Amino acid sequence: MEQKLTYSEKGLWRNRSYVALMGAQLVSNLGDWLYLLALLTMIGLKWNATPWEITITMLSILFPMLIGGPIAGMLADRVERKKLMIISDVARFAIVISLIFVTALWQVYLILIIKGVFDVLFSPAKNGKLKEIVPSDQMEKAVSYSSIIEQGSKIIGPAIGGMLTAAFGVSICFLIDAATFLVSACILLAVPGKRILSTAKASSVQIEEKTNVGKTGFWSELAAGMKLIVSIPLIAYGTLTLGMALLVLQIADSQTVVLFREIPGMSEDIFGWCITLSGVGTLASVGIIQLLRSWSPLTKMGVGGALLGTVFALAGYASAHLPANGWVFIIIMILFFLAGLGAGMTFVPFNVMLQQKTPEAMIGRVFGTVTSITSAASVLGPVFGGTLVTTFGPAPAFIISGGLMAVIGLLLLVFRPMIMKRDYRGTEGITVG
Repeated sequence: MEQKLTYSEKGLWRNRSYVALMGAQLVSNLGDWLYLLALLTMIGLKWNATPWEITITMLSILFPMLIGGPIAGMLADRVERKKLMIISDVARFAIVISLIFVTALWQVYLILIIKGVFDVLFSPAKNGKLKEIVPSDQMEKAVSYSSIIEQGSKIIGPAIGGMLTAAFGVSICFLIDAATFLVSACILLAVPGKRILSTAKASSVQIEEKTNVGKTGFWSELAAGMKLIVSIPLIAYGTLTLGMALLVLQIADSQTVVLFREIPGMSEDIFGWCITLSGVGTLASVGIIQLLRSWSPLTKMGVGGALLGTVFALAGYASAHLPANGWVFIIIMILFFLAGLGAGMTFVPFNVMLQQKTPEAMIGRVFGTVTSITSAASVLGPVFGGTLVTTFGPAPAFIISGGLMAVIGLLLLVFRPMIMKRDYRGTEGITVG
């Protein structure tokens, strides 16, 4: 009890457990992205892989997340989360080093699938540990900072990886990347191994765990995350919106090059700036979310989804109908910044809501299930994107997919009062930890 009071009284960044967890996440997330450019350089430029072989490479990264989320979540709820994260980091240290010795693409595919298994273990364990060590009144800030680290690493990681690959070669880049996972594992030693709970919170978790003893088998445990998501309207509709947002993002990401190719005079530099600005927009969304604390999570998600869809539809329109000059390039770069802003306003409030509404004893399974759903969107997005572009062309594909996302965001805003009312009735009297 004394420990819990101490955490509640001091600021978030004076919580040493949280600082250590965020430090480990930063280093581990950088490790996730550092090797990507070196890997693509090796198979794409040195080995002259075909587009289909590069596609299989990316699917090898996503496949374990697609099918392994619920299993990883179940483990995160049944095995000490700190141990899972350390095991994941140490395993990835050895796996990434093995990329130095590969001589064939099938070896790369196998290694990436094995690495993906340990990638998917880390996320639900980290989110569960976050709920253990951060008081509920500080959770929004805690999740926001975690999102900054996650999104920032996606921007910084490949850039650093590119510089390391250019300066030292692919093998050295793999070694440095492997070392980041070992550093992350060492930082995690400073994170407490047991839950730090108040007496009341500990009692609620114990009651929940005792209630479930003997009533759930393996498959029921596996499906528990999805059942909880469906049973809580806020999470259910939020997950639907998040999945659609990711689907649209993946359609855009996979077909942006094709869209830009249709604009006369569009240079590679502008393409790079657009991708960078979308990441900056996602980071900027965290500050805006802090200013909109009076808004409900569903309101933020609805606005974010509507903004995301609208700007992608406008990007498609601008590329097809505006004259190809300096102004259209500036407009498109601004639109990509706003797209990142809309994406952040969709993702961050959802993660905060998930942390606040999910019981601690279930949080691993819920986050694991969400990981599988988002991975499915990441796989299906490029497929839908390719189909839309082939059928209608790049500009109409952006307008159609963006318009659909905007409609979903607006519908979420329209039906928000009804969803919140149903959620209140469904969860009234339930302790969520």
